[in-house]
Amino acid sequence: MLTRAQKEEEVATLRDKFERAATVIVADYRGLSVEDVNVLRVKLREAGEGYEYRVAKNTLLRRAVDGTGAAELRQHFEGPTAVAFSFSDPVGIAKALVGYSKDHQALEIRGGIVDGKPVDTGEIATLATLPGLDELRGKLVGLVQAPAQQLASLVQAPGGQLARLIAARQAQLEEGGA
Repeated sequence: MLTRAQKEEEVATLRDKFERAATVIVADYRGLSVEDVNVLRVKLREAGEGYEYRVAKNTLLRRAVDGTGAAELRQHFEGPTAVAFSFSDPVGIAKALVGYSKDHQALEIRGGIVDGKPVDTGEIATLATLPGLDELRGKLVGLVQAPAQQLASLVQAPGGQLARLIAARQAQLEEGGA
């Protein structure tokens, strides 16, 4: 049993997370063992930095979201409730949770908030199919590098062709002169 001071501290901590998080996903974890939840936490750590998974009492969650941009989540705080926070990439946390929920039917995603906008389970599943920030950065770097690489090969091509032509003519003269 938490003391009143501990509850107030927990509400303040949760409120801070709700205010800072770019993405919040609420799930029902009923039926997951402690080991399953620990595996999920490990998967979130592996998926990227800035992800956090918390289990909290619904009354504390309701108090924490009051006066924040996450107040829309109040409707999801019933029964066993877990909250996943992403402080950076919304896609990575969605991928990790949706992927985990496919393997563990007991984890039921209820809804969430992405960049201040409420999203339902279907939208979270769609978000999980998008490429993550790292993948998008890689594609962007490839798009920027491709024209430069093509230009470099075009600039080098005439010199290479000329060198091959001279080498061929030299070989021809050597054969003819021998």
